[in-house]
Amino acid sequence: MNSETWNAIIASFPRPHILQTWQWGEIKSCFGWTPSYRVWGDEHNPDAAALILQREIPIAGFAARLRVLYAPKGPLLRDWGNGSLRKQVLNDLQELARQRGAIFLKIDPDVELGSGVPGEPDAESNPLGGALQSDLQARGWRYSAEQIQFRNTVLIDLTASEDEILARMKQKARYNIRYAARKGVNVRIGTADDFELLYHMYAETSARNGFVIRSKDYYQALWGTFFDADMLDPLIAEVDDEPIGAVMLFRYAGRSWYIHGMSRELHRKKMPNYLLQWEAMRRAKEMGCCEYDLWGAPETFDESDSMWGVFRFKHGLGGEVSRTLGAWDYPVKPFYYKLYTQTLPGILDLMRRRGIARVENTIEE
Repeated sequence: MNSETWNAIIASFPRPHILQTWQWGEIKSCFGWTPSYRVWGDEHNPDAAALILQREIPIAGFAARLRVLYAPKGPLLRDWGNGSLRKQVLNDLQELARQRGAIFLKIDPDVELGSGVPGEPDAESNPLGGALQSDLQARGWRYSAEQIQFRNTVLIDLTASEDEILARMKQKARYNIRYAARKGVNVRIGTADDFELLYHMYAETSARNGFVIRSKDYYQALWGTFFDADMLDPLIAEVDDEPIGAVMLFRYAGRSWYIHGMSRELHRKKMPNYLLQWEAMRRAKEMGCCEYDLWGAPETFDESDSMWGVFRFKHGLGGEVSRTLGAWDYPVKPFYYKLYTQTLPGILDLMRRRGIARVENTIEE
């Protein structure tokens, strides 16, 4: 198996995902994970496929080699409604986790439970997602307390004309896009030479908003790998040639994702983020993408959710809410799984404190 073969295989599935690509596995292999690539059925046109990541987990006081398995935004199935196929894939994944001595296996397939904001007139449920959820519960899977990816997101249909895409937006969003342009905000496509600048801007955003980011080496490797594969466009907003914000636009198999965004305090009142998102849509559409994933919406659609303000911005861009199954864990070793899930919140809190301190030091350098 090689990168071209694997990416061609998963591109043929109904909803291929950037986190199931060969490049994602390669990046993770540089940072403690071991990737493996599995197919079910015909090797060239399989019924299912999954990139599976494995990682050793050191726990103080335990000599045993403990590990976890994770299929990010996987597995991929040609037809999730095919009960026998679904059974075979889940059986095989559970057996693989047992064979490898994993504490647990995590999956978060991109299967919808429904669309729209719950309680609003356009909200709909997806019986297929509900059936899969019930199937997982009956098998002993548990809804994960560790949702690595966002469970819910906002999707923008790029198959319409630019005028139609603009018309779907809230009036305020359209106004701010034009306002930014009038105020001298310009958006350019960046190069690999911009990655240093982009990381420092990302670190500034992280420190200001209080979220954790990884090391500069991680983002340099990640962005570089996808940029070299022509699967990433850095879009940089500037005023008088001064960078003030950016969007990292990932592209694959007709889909696009806004995974990393960064901004500075400088010129924020000129609304550069609105123009950046509009130019990201235009760029994705130009490159043949039919959908733009704004990467994240609240777990609970309520003003008390920490993501509510970001969600209002994204929803104003005219997209549709997609509510997916989220991450589910199959505990192979219940004792260690309980230990892991009980200690994880403390580990994440420590990472958050260290991460914020690290990026603050980066900004000061």
